[in-house]
Order: sequence, then C-alpha cells, then structure tokens
Amino acid sequence: MSEPAIPEGPESVIDPAGVDGPLTSDGFVHLRVRSAYSLLEGAIKASKVGAMAADHGMPAVAVADRANLFGALEFSQAARDAGVQPLIACALPVLGIGGRISDRWAKTPTVVLICQNEQGWLNLCALSSAAFLESADLPEPGVPWAMVADKAEGLILLSGGPDGPVDPLFVQGKGAEAGAALAEMQAAFGDRFYVELQRHGLPSEGAAERGLVDWAYTAEVPLVATNDVHYARAEQAKSHDALMCIADGAFTGQEDRRRVTGQHWFKGAAAMRTLFADLPEACDNTIDIARRCAFMVQTRPPILPSFDTGDGRTEADELAYQAREGLKARLKTVIPAFPEEDYWTRLEWEVSIIQQMGFPGYFLIVSDFIKWAKSHGIPVGPGRGSGAGSLVAWVLTITDLDPLRFGLLFERFLNPERVSMPDFDIDFCQERREEVIEYVQQRYGRDRVAQIITFGTLQARAVLRDVGRVLQMPLGQVDRLAKMIPANPANPVTLAQAIALEPRLREARDDDRAVATLLETALELEGLYRNASTHAAGIVIGDRPLVELTPLYQDPRSDIPATQFNMKWVEPAGLVKFDFLGLKTLTVLDRASGYLKRRGADRDFNLLPLDDTRTYELMASGQTVGVFQLESQGMRDTLRKMRCGAIEEITALISLYRPGPMENIDVYIDRKFGRAEVDTLHPSLAGILQETYGVIIYQEQVMQIAQILAGYSLGEADLLRRAMGKKKKEEMDFQKARFLKGAAEKGVPEAQADFIFELVAKFAGYGFNKSHAAAYAMISYQTGWLKANHPVEFFAASMSLDLSNTDKLAVFYQDARKFEVPVLAPDVNRSSADFDVAYDEGTGSVLYALGAIRNVGLEAMRHVVEVRDSGGPFADIFDFLERVDPRAVNKRALEGLAKAGAFDSIHPNRGQLFDQADVLMAYCQSVAAERASAQVNLFGGDQVGAGRPRLKIREPWVGPEKLDQELAAVGFYLSGHPLEDMTPALKRKRVTFVAEAVQLAESGHEAFMMAGVVRRRQERASQRSGEKFAFVTFSDPTGEFECLFPPEQLRKCREVLEVGASVLVRIRAKSADGEVRFFGDDASRLDTLLDDTTIGLRIHVSSRGTDPAALKARLDRASSPGKGGEVSLVASLEGRREVEFKLPGRYRLDGALRGALKSAPGVLMLEDA
Repeated sequence: MSEPAIPEGPESVIDPAGVDGPLTSDGFVHLRVRSAYSLLEGAIKASKVGAMAADHGMPAVAVADRANLFGALEFSQAARDAGVQPLIACALPVLGIGGRISDRWAKTPTVVLICQNEQGWLNLCALSSAAFLESADLPEPGVPWAMVADKAEGLILLSGGPDGPVDPLFVQGKGAEAGAALAEMQAAFGDRFYVELQRHGLPSEGAAERGLVDWAYTAEVPLVATNDVHYARAEQAKSHDALMCIADGAFTGQEDRRRVTGQHWFKGAAAMRTLFADLPEACDNTIDIARRCAFMVQTRPPILPSFDTGDGRTEADELAYQAREGLKARLKTVIPAFPEEDYWTRLEWEVSIIQQMGFPGYFLIVSDFIKWAKSHGIPVGPGRGSGAGSLVAWVLTITDLDPLRFGLLFERFLNPERVSMPDFDIDFCQERREEVIEYVQQRYGRDRVAQIITFGTLQARAVLRDVGRVLQMPLGQVDRLAKMIPANPANPVTLAQAIALEPRLREARDDDRAVATLLETALELEGLYRNASTHAAGIVIGDRPLVELTPLYQDPRSDIPATQFNMKWVEPAGLVKFDFLGLKTLTVLDRASGYLKRRGADRDFNLLPLDDTRTYELMASGQTVGVFQLESQGMRDTLRKMRCGAIEEITALISLYRPGPMENIDVYIDRKFGRAEVDTLHPSLAGILQETYGVIIYQEQVMQIAQILAGYSLGEADLLRRAMGKKKKEEMDFQKARFLKGAAEKGVPEAQADFIFELVAKFAGYGFNKSHAAAYAMISYQTGWLKANHPVEFFAASMSLDLSNTDKLAVFYQDARKFEVPVLAPDVNRSSADFDVAYDEGTGSVLYALGAIRNVGLEAMRHVVEVRDSGGPFADIFDFLERVDPRAVNKRALEGLAKAGAFDSIHPNRGQLFDQADVLMAYCQSVAAERASAQVNLFGGDQVGAGRPRLKIREPWVGPEKLDQELAAVGFYLSGHPLEDMTPALKRKRVTFVAEAVQLAESGHEAFMMAGVVRRRQERASQRSGEKFAFVTFSDPTGEFECLFPPEQLRKCREVLEVGASVLVRIRAKSADGEVRFFGDDASRLDTLLDDTTIGLRIHVSSRGTDPAALKARLDRASSPGKGGEVSLVASLEGRREVEFKLPGRYRLDGALRGALKSAPGVLMLEDA
C-alpha cells in the first residue's frame, strides 16, 4: 500500500512523498536492513534496498550493516534515485555496557545508530572506523560504549533488540542491570534514544519485551518497532540459512548453530502494522525517526592534497620550475626526435594547461614519489595508460617515454575541453611497492593515506562448492558438478550461463532432486559478498584526515588502513586515487639485472638500443614464452606472421591483439609485406596512417583524423573519440554534422567525408590507447632483449618470480630446454633458496631453487643455505642434520628434499631417507637440544658420530617410482621421464615423440601416433555451440606438447585423459607460419600396449654376479597371467658363448619393471625382443 503524499518538511533531503507531515495509521519505515555488505549475513544488495522500499510504498528506509558503512554512499545515491529517503545507519558492536546472549555462537552485541545530520555522519564514520582500526586485539570489530557516548551528537540510538546489550539481560532475569544499561543510553542520547522492539516469533523476544515496554513507559522513552531484515522475500529463508552456514562453517542439518527465523524478510507496512497492532506508536515512531533525519551521503568534486614545495613557490610555479629543469636534463641524455624548440614549445603549452586546470599539485605529488622510488633503486615502469602522452610527465620522470618520438598526444590524457581528473597508473617492482606507499604515508601523514577496499564475491564454482558443503552432499559429486562450470577468470561464467551451456549440469539437475536444490540455492546466493580485502593497486591521499571524508577499514593482513568505500564509490566521495601497481615483469628485469651485475654485464634497460637484431629474430620465431604481453599462443602465432622489426610494430601488435575486428591484424600484415595496397583514406592523412599501413589502430589516430580532415582541435577530437566509443545516437548525429561541416571547409567532398567518418566510427570503439601500448611495448622489448641476449639470466629471473607456481615452472623448464639452457636439479650443496645462476668455463646454468620444492618453505631453505655458507658444504646426511635447526627444517621439508633428489650428492638413496624421516628428524632434534643446553662433550668430537642412527637398508627408488616421487615434490620431471624405459617398445609400435613429430609436421606429415603423460587438461565451452572442447598438455621424454580435443573426440576420450595417466594418442598435425598445432582424434591408456602379447624383453645378466632371488622378486611383482609380454634371460658363459632361456609366464613390461630390473645385481642390459 502506498503512503499518501505529505507536504515536504523543512529538513527533508529529497522529496520522499510521505515522511514529513501528520502521522498516518498505515505507514512504516524499515530502520534495520542488513545489506549484502553485512558479509555472509545480509542477502540484499545495497543498491536494491531503496527500490524495494519504493515498491512497498515506504517513504524512507535505513541500511544498518554490522560494524560497517561500506554501502552508505552507494545506498544513498540509489535510494535517492528511487525517490526514497535514505537513512544512514550502522549496527555498531559495543563493549562495556549491558550483557550478551549466552549461546556459544553469539557475537558482540550491537546497537543501531542513525545519522540525523552531517555531524552525526562524521561521528558515525569515526565510530565505524574505530571498530576496525582499534580492535586488533579483539576477536571481532567493536567500540567501547564510552566512545559511543562521546560521539552521540547528531545520532539517533536504538537499544539494539535481541542481538543488543539489553534484551539478553531481561531474558536472563537481570532486570535491574538491563534498566541500568537503558538509563545509561538515555543519559547519553536524551530524546534521541528509542527502545527497540522486534517480533520474529522467538521466545527470547517475548521474554524481553515486557521489561522493555515497562521501562520505556516508566522512563517516558519512545518505543520503536523494527524487523531485522536479512533477505528480500519470505521464500528466500532456506537459501539465506545456507548463507549463514557458509559464514559459520556449519551444516544446514546441524541443530546447535546460529540461525535466524523465516520472518527476517523485507515485510510491507501493513504486515508490520498488523504485527504491532497492540503498540501502534512503535510503528508511528519509525516515521518520526525518518522525519528527524535530514542527511544522505553526498558525492563531492575531487579534493586534491596540497604539495609542500619547500621553497615558498606556489604549486603552479614549482611545476613550471621542475618541468623546465627536467627538460634540460632529459635533452642531455637522449637524442631529440625533433628540434629542441618543438620540445620547449610543447612543454610551455602543457604547463599552462595543467596550471589552468588546477592540477600542478597532482603532477608534483606523483613525480615526488616516483623520484623517491628511483633514487632508492626501486624499479618503476616506463609508463602506463594515457599519461605517457604528456611531455611534462616525461620531464618530471613520471614516465620514461619521449611522447614526441612516439607521436603521443597530451589531450588524450588531459583535455582542457573536458575537465576531469588526471589519472597516472604507476607500475612498480611488485616486491618493493610497499616501500613507496610507506614513503607516501610518511610524507603526507598516516591518517591521510589509505588503500581502497574491495569485496570478494560468491562466484559460480565457489558458491556451488560452498552450498554443497553446507547441504552435506558428497564431496566427489559436488566437485564433478563444479568442474562442469567453465573456469575463465578474465570473463567469469555465471551459474545460470553454465546451466544453459552445459547439458551434463541440466541432466544432473533433472535426475537428482538434491542437485536441483543445490543449484537453486546457489543461484540465490551467487554474487553476494564473501569477504573484504584491499584493492591491488589503489591508494588515496587526502588533504585532511580521511575519516572526515570516508569511514575506514583495516584489513588484518595489512598495516595500512583502507577506505570503506570501494573503487567505484571512493572517487565520488571526493578522494583522489593514485594507482600503485605491482608489475611482476619489472621485478624479473630487476632480478636479472642483479645476476648480470655479478659478472659485470648489467645494462640500463631504459637505455637499450631499439634496433637489436637478436630481439626481433626471437619475436619473429614466436619463442616468446615469458616475454611481457607476447607470450599467449595467439600472440606468438601473430608474431610469426608479422615479423616485427621495430618498436612501433610491437606497439601496433599489442594494440591490434585486443577484442575487436581481428581481421585488422591480417590486413596490417598483408599491407606490411606488400600483399595488399596501403590505403590512407585521404592524402592529408598519410602522415598519421602510414605508420600503421592505413589501418586505424589507435585512439590518437581517431583524434588526429578529426583534427586534420575536419578542423577539430585535439580537445574537441578527444570528445569525438569518447562519443564514438559510447555510440549514443544524439551525440553521434551532432558529431557527424560537425565533422562533415569541418571537412567541407577543408575541401573534402561530402561523400568521402561521410565514408571516412563511418569508418572511423566503426573502429573508434576498438581503437587502443597508443600511449599505453607504446609504454608496454617498451617493456615487451626489454624482456625480449633479455631473453634473446641473456637467456640464462632470463630463465632464472622468470622462474624466481613464479617460484610457487609449479605449472608455470614446468613451462619455463621446457622452454629452457629449447634454448639449450641447462636447469640443474636442486642440490643442498649447490642450489640457493631461490633460483640462481652459475657459470662454469663461460657456460651458464640455472640452479633450481630449493625453495621451489613443494612443502619445504622458502624461509627454511634460506636457513639451510645460510648454514652451508657459514660452515661449508654438507659432508653427508648426518652432517646436514647436525647443523640445521629442526624448527626450520621439519619432517615434511626433509621428505620433500629427499623426493626431489636434493640430497643425491651426499646420500643418493632417496627412498631410504623418505622412509626413515622420523628417525632422522629425531636425531636432528636431539643434536639441537644438546646444542641448546650447551653441554660440553667430554668424550671428544667423535661422540656425535657415534650417536648417529643406523639406517635400515632398503632398495633405492628406481624408474617410474623415483620419477613419480620427484613429480610430487617438484611438479614436473627433472631427472628423467617415466616413458624413457618404454622408448624401444613405443618405437616398435611406431610411436613418435614430440621433438621428432614437430620436425616431421613441418615437412608435411599430418598423422601421428604419440604417447605421453597427461600433465594438464583445460576444458572450455565453445562460444557458438556451448559444447566443451579441451586443451590437453602431454609430456614425453623429449618435451611437452599441447593437443586440442574437439567436442566429439573429447566426449569419446574424456575418461582416458585424466591428469597423470600414461596415454597413447592418435593425432593430426597442422603446420603453418612456423608453428605446429596438434589435434586429438583418439586416445587410449598405455596399458593396452603393455597387455600386448607380441612384445617381449631380453635381460642380459652376468653369469657370476647375478642375484636370482632379487631378479625373481622383481619379476613376480610384474606377473600378468594371460596377457603381457614374455621375458628371456641371456647369460654369457665364461665369455665364450651366450645362453638364452625363456621364463615361464607373462609379465607387465612397464617402466616400473624395467627400472627395477636395471637396479638388480648382475643385470647388464635390457633389450626389447
């Protein structure tokens, strides 16, 4: 039922049609709605609350999230747009007043505080911020009551309801204490205090209500009715119950857990009036409270922090001074691309625009922290985004790209005809970014610098797993269902889309009621917020304490506070954002520079010559794994076709390889090589389109076309570019008329101008920012140069930065093999904790990192290296155990090192160490305890050796067993391959390994039988048909190869293509542009080959040294009655004649048997029969 319109009162923020005026008998305002920002408690998005209130005819509504104001600005704007008055509130946890619920899951009790005015907002911001910033020692955020009382001005207080500090005392029969708490609240808030009543059907509510009402009537304090709204509709109760279980790690079938009733939904006014029919004034007072509030969170224009020049100059004068001095310095170190006069003219013009727009301080602040970073050896990127188009940015060393040399436009960054904040995105070395932020905090004040909050959501796969867990469905079943949802982080698929795309999901839903419930519940919860974290890059700097502009949050994993408003809302709140990005590639370059410096070969990457032949040859070959921006398969294919020969072509490639008309790539390449004619559209445009062979690639070209052909200023042209990107018809019609008129004045025929306008409009939406592309092309060139000229350092640095990502390490390892760069296995006497480089007689090798072994820990390995460096190499395993600290190197670390072969140089029997790790660690601990007690050994230095344990004799791991353990520890095969011993048998079956297959495919062969161990399988859905296809990576003794299985073949082979399986694969190969692609036709397990009765094995043995029992034991383990191959023993008698006899039975002639036989005493050689 809608509220009747009531005349607007003097304090209303908007025209809410019904707050101000005489009370009615059927109105109600919800004062306690938990939005999704009450993480894993509320199930309504903050932006939807206002519209829900409007749908119910309510004139106002309050969002009161637990402890936070995350959604205050978002809710304010959305409610205003819905024609509803937003009431800004917070359910604030308070300590030091009243009592609390006795249930074990009870949280800190909350009271509701509602803002009346600006001062109330400032106080509420301070309280919410303190709840996070000043409660590090508490189990959850909260503030002392004394602080609430001190910050009471401008706030209305509700007593808290069943979750508050008062109701539980009445329920527990502590009426006097409850009355004292209420009186304390009244004393602090006076007539802005209301006693809160809730009726959700809980016995505790009834038990508390009598005491609350009696006290309120006696003390003449008004009552107010609230519903603790958690979800929108009554039918969402079950899905919300699952949400609370996700929050608490509980199950829906569990009795003893936190839960809410089925009444915590957004009820209409009539329902609330009926519920409180005996206390109508409690509902009337909801409207009274709304009338008393005249505040909503407003947006503000950007508030720039001031820059202290230190010399008494204004910011404008300081900018001009630094810019002029900076240009002088730049011109001394670079060869100008144009006459110096051009640089000075553009500089003065840019400075005047920046001064006119009021942004000198912004440039000075960014320049200041970048100069500080560079002076402290912190790598900074050459530029990012449109900022590289500014000459002032270049001379202030914000960027390292000469915009005149690269043809970059200032107006693309800062347009005097469209006033908007400049926005520099700065790339720093990812490991030292925090140091720059620390400097900014010291420079501007810790209370004026913060990170920006971000929120993790319940996405399709995760929410399915979470709901499956709380519904107690079988883990395997849920895992299978979750894996049916395509995983594409760049463009996540929603659950609804996945159900539409994947027939197996629909089939499971239709066949199993439990799966249907799982999907229904997950669909309700998908997209809700799971947790709060901090944005990877954003930093805000204020001109005042930030809490006066935004409430603050404290991520427990960070020392720096964060704004409670996220990236979308922090700028409308008036804060200026600076992006401090951590770019891994800069750290790779820095680390490689360190390796090069050790042998006197380091270079300044920003001063590299841009005509290095090796670099362009590397790119033309497509061998760009690990090269910034150029390592995807599609990008490498395009590199082979394009054969870049200049930095401008790398810039073009980075810009072309984006969402948009991909045919432009082929047009560009055909025109470059003369296979198609270059068309610059009009003779006057040749100067700007010749560089890209007439293809419109950059947004800057769109602007220049408008300038040259139609007389636009570059500022106007930037507006045209934006209009073309948005494609709003009215604006496009206006711009087209302007373009045609300007072109006519320049003598361009209308038909030609019309054609050019439409062509430019088509590509403008896809045009890329040349400033950004040029800066990133520079980093691509630098990493390409490093790989082409110093591959050992390149691989060591790249692997170092992916130390914990074994999949990426495997890719680099395979690539290093192609470049003939040795990667030496981990060794406790040679390797470092991190990846390192070693040179022996001029030949470089990558030393595999001890810290890259799974389950050992980087810090523990740093300790091992420190011990080795201080006391010399380890003599044997016991020397190792006697010197390391068992608190650093624990049993898991010892096992991991053994499995990876890191002890091979001092104890080659890996299995012996692994099996007896308990014994070895006990010895390590006893030696450490003796060391700690500082006992003097009275029996001389040999006593330690005498106390060493005797290890049980066991055969070493061999063949596949050894390699499987190595795989488990390292993530890929380092010292061999499980199919190596099978090579002769596989060759007899005409199996081709990848190294040979690539060469054959390049010479025209198309069909192969190949074999490999499945390393990875990635299933994706076709955008056209929705059917699944898969990229499967196989490993064989000569390398790795990726094979695409189309939908039909995938359906046939999916069960065979399990990760870790050894598989025979029938493959079609296609070779084009120097790249070979493999397509899977069929696959079968290698077991089928081993069951083949036509294969056999001859074991050559010594006539004297053979141990028959050891041989028999090994063969018995491989016995395979009825299938498998035959085995013969071959012995040479007294060196004169050979005797061969066939053993009875058949055997599984796999790699495990072959490896075991090789280690048996007296075995000389294995030969396939």
